[in-house]
Amino acid sequence: MKKLVVLLACALFTSSIVSAQTNPKFGWLTSAELLQAMPEKAKADSDIAKYAKSFQDQIDIMMKEYQTKGQQYQATEKTMTDAMKEVRMKEIQDLQNRIESTQQSAQDKLQQKKQDVYAPILDKADKAIQAVAKEKNYDYVFDKSGGMLLFAKEADDIMPFVKAKLGIK
Repeated sequence: MKKLVVLLACALFTSSIVSAQTNPKFGWLTSAELLQAMPEKAKADSDIAKYAKSFQDQIDIMMKEYQTKGQQYQATEKTMTDAMKEVRMKEIQDLQNRIESTQQSAQDKLQQKKQDVYAPILDKADKAIQAVAKEKNYDYVFDKSGGMLLFAKEADDIMPFVKAKLGIK
């Protein structure tokens, strides 16, 4: 009889512990699909394309000049002195270096422009994800395409405990 009472008490205790624990609620979305659906993205893409085209136009002009100088050099090479050949080759090499420098600069500026233009759009999407996660009581929200964690409850942040364990303030 005592064993039955103890067993029943253990069963009740275990079931109360199990029912007190809640399963975490997970959600997911595909961030690329969300971004594509946002109307701001079309305008951002258009602005970035215009910006990129201005650099491409400049590079195209430089490339035409490079081709023209190369063709002129080849056409007149036999009649030039060694000193003239050296000067022309230096001009062509300098132009090639300017083209490469301009291409690198354009890539850097284009990357910065993308970051600047997309930052408010991504921030808006992030705020919406955070709000929906809190409203719908999600504990974690993941990006299905990249497997990244987009939202986590603050209560699940164990950083203070790990720092304390390591003696870090």
